[in-house]
Amino acid sequence: MLREPGWRAAVESVPREVFLEPGVFLRASGGRWRPVPRAAADPEVWAGIVYREESLTTQLDGRLTADAADGLVLGVPTSSSTTPLTVVSMLEELGLEDGHTVLEIGTGTGYSSALMCHRLGEDNVTTVEVDPDVAARADAALERCGFSTWTVNGDGLLGHPFRAPYDRTIATCAVRRVPYAWIRQTKPGGVVLATVGGTWGYGTGLAKVVVGGDGTAEGRIIRRSSFMQARAQALQPVSGDLAARTAHADSERPLRVPPVLLEEWMPAFIAQLTAPGARLTRATASDGTPLTYLFDPERESFAEFVADGEEWTSVRQGGPVPLWDRVERALVAWREAGSPGITTVRLRVTANAHTYWIEGHPALRWRHELV
Repeated sequence: MLREPGWRAAVESVPREVFLEPGVFLRASGGRWRPVPRAAADPEVWAGIVYREESLTTQLDGRLTADAADGLVLGVPTSSSTTPLTVVSMLEELGLEDGHTVLEIGTGTGYSSALMCHRLGEDNVTTVEVDPDVAARADAALERCGFSTWTVNGDGLLGHPFRAPYDRTIATCAVRRVPYAWIRQTKPGGVVLATVGGTWGYGTGLAKVVVGGDGTAEGRIIRRSSFMQARAQALQPVSGDLAARTAHADSERPLRVPPVLLEEWMPAFIAQLTAPGARLTRATASDGTPLTYLFDPERESFAEFVADGEEWTSVRQGGPVPLWDRVERALVAWREAGSPGITTVRLRVTANAHTYWIEGHPALRWRHELV
């Protein structure tokens, strides 16, 4: 439900279909994608796709668009149009007012940029996109809606040149940590809104922090949120011979907490706060047995989970960091605290570190040094 008339007017005035050229990819079986090029789509079918309340993938693997795909394809989404409800709810959370300036990180299709241009005026909106092809398509779509933009030095900066500090900063991509540059580029009293977490694609939260006069920012996780990782912070998936990577373990012990707990949103978020460089990796053995690992390539450490039939029984760990020992302690502490939800997590950002905590529970506190 829209709370502010200005956003209702923006949604009614900005057509989403303009920002979905040259087409979209829809999920198909077997992890594949079905391209739907705009030019070849039936108008009624296209309208039904455009106004679904769901995110629509517009690019795979940093290059492939629907008009260039032939039949079902495999690929990793690298650009999308987020659901309109999600976009507008985030914009309302920013508390934008007439005259505010806003910096958007992650232009994507340009739909959210257009909504802000309509609400604030194009002179007050700067949006950044690192992919030049994505930026060019967004630029064209914004111009079709009557908003004057340009690309500066080909680096993907759309809109008017930087006018920092801004009243508000919003990221429409997920980050492992909020870059301190975003804090510096936001006025004291201003709001920074960004999705944090997501080392393995879920278990992320929408962080809302207010910038203080001392150059720090503090706030909390206000709800679950899911976005593609910012490319500058994205981690490469673990690949290669997983058996060789886990051949030499330093220890093996029974599990206190099964790894399937990491399939739940809040435990996944806790795990990523505890081991921010770790990646949850699933595979299948030649006999069909499911395999689950935690890898931290930077620390050359791993945890391999051992099953007896359908029951996970033990964990093998190797490397200088006992990954599962740390994660398991945090999950046990979280359970003992009554399994608090993601909105209980507070966050403080300084030039040197990110600190997360849950009030009243000293064992649920995490400090990530910025190096």
